[in-house]
Amino acid sequence: MALKKGDLVPTFKLKTKEGEWFESAAVAGKKPLVIYFYPKNFTPGCTKEACSFRDNYEDFKEHGAEVIAISSDSVDSHSRFAEKHNLPFIFLADEKGKVRKQFDVKSELFGLLPGRETFVFDTAGKLILRYNSMKATTHIKKALQAIKQLTHEN
Repeated sequence: MALKKGDLVPTFKLKTKEGEWFESAAVAGKKPLVIYFYPKNFTPGCTKEACSFRDNYEDFKEHGAEVIAISSDSVDSHSRFAEKHNLPFIFLADEKGKVRKQFDVKSELFGLLPGRETFVFDTAGKLILRYNSMKATTHIKKALQAIKQLTHEN
């Protein structure tokens, strides 16, 4: 079932780029979260999107938010990708696509390409924005706007 506004962060457990377990319950409901799903490491669009999140990472942190990137790439691939592009946020390896299914992120291009979708959750762990677009550069603006609006309301 598709996540909609007001739904809580799904509970999941995946490995980080460092090979350690990350549990959503450890951060959900404690601070705003930006969780973005993307197709593949080292591809032009995904590299542009990740670097854009990197370039705006301090803005997210300034508003108390954590950025989490998820794809089906391996822990090793995430590690190399993050190191090559100096990406400071959390990368999670969803190699079997279970979390992608939990969030109901659809494939694009006739099912050939894993979807690109961004979810923003407030400090209570509730979904405030679900944004789906294959255009990589628009995700950061939408997510940051939602985070800023959230902190402005408090």
